[in-house]
Amino acid sequence: MTENKEASEIDDEDEKAVEKDTLGAKIYEETDDVDSSQIEKEVELSTEESNEQLLIKIEELKDQLMRTLAESENLRKRTIKEIDQAKKYSHISFVRDLVSSVDNFKRALDSLPEDKAELPEPIKNLIIGLEIVEKEINSTFEKHNLKQILPLGEKFDYNFHQAMFEVPTNETEPGTVVEVSQKGYLLYDRLVRPAMVGISKKIENNDLEKEN
Repeated sequence: MTENKEASEIDDEDEKAVEKDTLGAKIYEETDDVDSSQIEKEVELSTEESNEQLLIKIEELKDQLMRTLAESENLRKRTIKEIDQAKKYSHISFVRDLVSSVDNFKRALDSLPEDKAELPEPIKNLIIGLEIVEKEINSTFEKHNLKQILPLGEKFDYNFHQAMFEVPTNETEPGTVVEVSQKGYLLYDRLVRPAMVGISKKIENNDLEKEN
């Protein structure tokens, strides 16, 4: 009897142990499933965050690249423009001095008598040669885009003309250039020297009465 009871108690303990082991295994399996699922979710979230960060970084690098390319293009255009400006205008000081010398040369020619018939033949030939030189100078000026400003009869323009005196007259509109004391010059579109001019001024009635 005692032996049966002890055997029964052993069997109960064995069953409880088996149930405990089974329950532990089940809990472990469930825990393992939960941990695996959680890990997968965390991995997915981490991957998504990494992808987002990579996309943001790519956009930032792309923006930096576009800005760098734009700056390089602007620098290239600015450099080309500066080189072009230097080619056109770097010698403007020399041109300014040169035209003054040419003006003196022209004044010397204008001071010669118009009637050259009575002049000795060598003097005549010299004058003809100087006139040819003047034409060549003017042709060279035009070739290198140095243009004369001869505004006689034009409206006064302070951008290209410098008023030296006024001429009272009612024969032209007030502010018209009626006399050119010294012609001006343009190098391409840049002023080398303004033309020195006299402009017309309307004669008032009071001035007419004084004259009478």
